[in-house]
Amino acid sequence: MTITTRTVRANGLAFAVDEAGEGDRLALCLHGFPESRFSWRAQMPVLADLGYRVWAPDLRGYGETEPKPQDVDSYRMERLLEDVAALIDAAGAREVMLVAHDWGAAVAWTFAARKVRPLSRMVIMNLPHPAVFGAVLRRSPRQMLRSWYLAFFQIPGLPERMLLARDARAIRRAFSDMAKDKGRFPEAVLDRYAMDAQRPGAMTGMVNWYRAAARHPDFMREPWAKIEIPTLVIWGEADAALGLETLEGTEAYVSDLRIERLPGVSHWVQQEAPEAVNSLLVDWLKD
Repeated sequence: MTITTRTVRANGLAFAVDEAGEGDRLALCLHGFPESRFSWRAQMPVLADLGYRVWAPDLRGYGETEPKPQDVDSYRMERLLEDVAALIDAAGAREVMLVAHDWGAAVAWTFAARKVRPLSRMVIMNLPHPAVFGAVLRRSPRQMLRSWYLAFFQIPGLPERMLLARDARAIRRAFSDMAKDKGRFPEAVLDRYAMDAQRPGAMTGMVNWYRAAARHPDFMREPWAKIEIPTLVIWGEADAALGLETLEGTEAYVSDLRIERLPGVSHWVQQEAPEAVNSLLVDWLKD
């Protein structure tokens, strides 16, 4: 299955979007930090073979999507939800499934709960429901320690300098150090993420997602509507940033929930265990 790249103009941005498959059922793949559309390379052909038109955009501030706003307020949850809605509108699909990891999954959880646009299904990878995460963060010193970088990213300028130093060595190590199967992250893959992070304005845009969440945390505290669409959560159990306790209680917020845990797999679940993830996707989508 061929993956091509196109530009989709939506919500005032020119999104770089990888595309596979065709038809009027859209699988919109939302990446996390510090990734890009490239992170879905192993899932796109599988979803296309299942009959989906698959779009994987570089999200606001990332990769080849332009412009990259440098102000923090441009990365508030409301703006991120508007981006997803605008991409869905641009696709003109009759049916939409969100497939999301990390920060992309935070947007997906919120998008589904607020019913910004109709969705048929949702797949979440290694990011807890925001209400569950907020509750765990408040009561768990261990999770607070795991989440130290949330505070570090609030410092003006310093995170960007440290992440980009020495040819974006810290970006490379975010993958290679956290991964359990380091063979899944050869130099060519690390080079791609380092190159994307070093694009003009990208690193500030990427870190601004965290800054905006800290300045405008209301979306984590709102009364959450129960998500009624079928939802699959795939979770690498060896996640260094998020403890398994952040999965507990998810069923209170999702009516039709299936959780699949992958032992010995890190936070980078769809890249580190693509065969297992793809098998779960195929099984669930054929139900």
